[in-house]
Amino acid sequence: MTAGGRDSLRRLMRRQSTVAFLLTVPLIVVMAALVAYPAGSAVYLSMLDRGMTRFIGLGHFVLLFSHERFWTLLYQTALFAVTAVAIKALVGFAAAHFLHLIPARGQRKWRGILLVPWVIPPAMSTLAWRELFDPSFSAFNWILVHAGIAPIPWLADADWARFAVILATVWVGAPFFMIMYLASLKSVPDELYEAASIDGATWWQRTRYVTFPMTRNVIAIVMLFSLIGSFSGFTIVNVLTNGGPLGATQVLSTAAFLVGLGSGNLPLGAALSLCMVPVLAVAAILILRTVARRAREA
Repeated sequence: MTAGGRDSLRRLMRRQSTVAFLLTVPLIVVMAALVAYPAGSAVYLSMLDRGMTRFIGLGHFVLLFSHERFWTLLYQTALFAVTAVAIKALVGFAAAHFLHLIPARGQRKWRGILLVPWVIPPAMSTLAWRELFDPSFSAFNWILVHAGIAPIPWLADADWARFAVILATVWVGAPFFMIMYLASLKSVPDELYEAASIDGATWWQRTRYVTFPMTRNVIAIVMLFSLIGSFSGFTIVNVLTNGGPLGATQVLSTAAFLVGLGSGNLPLGAALSLCMVPVLAVAAILILRTVARRAREA
């Protein structure tokens, strides 16, 4: 190597961006092994026939797109994900504001209490919700009966079963929104609120013109992560309703499990699970573009 080449290499190695990239190379390799390989295997598997002996291309996807049940599953998955994320965002934002207004000494206790639903494994908390919705020993129905109200068939009626799934999902995920929003609120300078108060701004005006603009990027990113998790969620539906009644709460992930492992059709199950990727990719692109545009404007 010539002297000029060595000098160029030395200057390149002195750049912080180069050093940062080299330090992340091991992580990139691990992520590629843990994510890229399974994803590629799923794509290849979805293009095989049921016996996994013959390549059929996009045959499974054509079959799914022509089946009305697939579009029902897609609708139910989107309904659960969007509704749950919206409610989690509202509940988390309200809880974060509640904690933010508490003196610093008392926040630690309340943070620990409100984070309990997120810390408990979802399968365990969902089992508790299942007992609360039990048709024979439901605690909710016991309260309703003693209040003179007819009991509700929580998991036997399609609409109530959807409500139960969304409620359990919000219970598990809202604390994550709360802690992320609380961290974002801590970064908002108090001088902005003081200036707004001096100008006579109400609580809603301070929230709208100070809090939202300063935290909207965090809100968007957290909603994106939660949307991905809710859209591909499996545990809550599988434990709480197992897709019932009559498939009213079935989503793409549980349907893919039943088709792939329950019915032994792994290629069709893989194709069904891959149908979530385009929807989530579009949502991610739209949200990240909005965040990038706001960052440039700022």
